[in-house]
Amino acid sequence: MRKFYFLLPGTDGEFACGGLWAELKALSLAQQVCQAEIVTYRQREKDHLFLDDLLPQRNLEDVIFVISWGFDVPKLAAKLKSQNVVYHAHSSGYGFKLPARVPIVTVSRNTMGYWGQLAPNSLIYYLPNQISDEFANLHLHRDIDVLVQARKSSEYLLQELVPALQERCQVSLIDSYIEDLPGLFNRAKVYLYDSAEYWAQQGVSEGFGLQPMEALACGCQVFSSVNGGLSDYLDPGFNCYKIAGYSRNYDLERILKAVNHADRFSLADDVLAEYRGENIIERLKVILAEINDFFDCQSKFQSPIRDLTPMRIAELFLKTKFAKFKKRYWR
Repeated sequence: MRKFYFLLPGTDGEFACGGLWAELKALSLAQQVCQAEIVTYRQREKDHLFLDDLLPQRNLEDVIFVISWGFDVPKLAAKLKSQNVVYHAHSSGYGFKLPARVPIVTVSRNTMGYWGQLAPNSLIYYLPNQISDEFANLHLHRDIDVLVQARKSSEYLLQELVPALQERCQVSLIDSYIEDLPGLFNRAKVYLYDSAEYWAQQGVSEGFGLQPMEALACGCQVFSSVNGGLSDYLDPGFNCYKIAGYSRNYDLERILKAVNHADRFSLADDVLAEYRGENIIERLKVILAEINDFFDCQSKFQSPIRDLTPMRIAELFLKTKFAKFKKRYWR
């Protein structure tokens, strides 16, 4: 098994975000299967290798570079075109394409579908993000009726729904980093999450959406948008409620009803099993072994399948039209 280098711009400061934490979790799980470590490429850090120092080395056939940082991927893929590279895809919609020699590992089925259409000749795998075991229902007294995190929340949620809820129940609006997020979710009866507007402005998708699942794991009822990767696991009417349901008053009615019946909520264990560490490690064993085998074989086969370029799509369209025309008029 080759060694895996997870490429990150840096591991602190301006790079601290949900995507970084998710990638660090993936690294930690990969280290239980094979050799893996961080390589930074924007910010030099004393405890990690730096990409520009690493590339001049001649013998890199025994390593695989894992790229993941959305907007940096095209530049990194070009820089590493002579190396073994895997794309760990979180969000979709960045607009770039990758050659078929780059396997793609996606964190959601939503993202897998995106790349399945955009890169039909690439190896594509599904490896969900991990929900840590610390996110669990502790069956404590819940003193917060409604919990909202301001970041990524829609204008409707913050300016219309929350003020109306504050007149009717206990609302906690969080706009800073929370050290004990599992503890906070265990205190809340209902969690509101509405990120569709935010991601529409960014021009890319919600890659996974950890917070709603973490809230569910802690026994908190969730009202959420179901855009992007959220659609993987949120099932309105069965394990959550769809927020922004036609009118503010209708949302108010449903949320207050959930608050008043919080003790009735329960979540089947199998909803979360797919996202726990044990399952992800088992999937990693299969995926990393297949990727390693792929790079063993790649040099033997230098005739890749014809790519689905815009020109190729136009060619296929004209062929189909001509075949229909011929069938109709040249009998």
